[in-house]
Amino acid sequence: MRLDKYLKVSRIIKRRTVANEACDAGRVTVNGKIARASYDVKIGDIIEIALGNHPIKAEVLSINEYAKKEDAGLMYKIIQ
Repeated sequence: MRLDKYLKVSRIIKRRTVANEACDAGRVTVNGKIARASYDVKIGDIIEIALGNHPIKAEVLSINEYAKKEDAGLMYKIIQ
């Protein structure tokens, strides 16, 4: 699954266009490298997002094409 779509489906970022713009601006890294929106997300990847004052670091636990609101939080684990 594309990185921008994963960020939207998992509800880390609310809109896919915002996720796409964050990737284009270089604010999203995967496994320590700046990632494009077309990056193919895999289980075990570490995604870091620098938006606003609170950077987010999350590990990919599962990849689902669609996720209900209750299940979206189970797709990743926040790392501090």
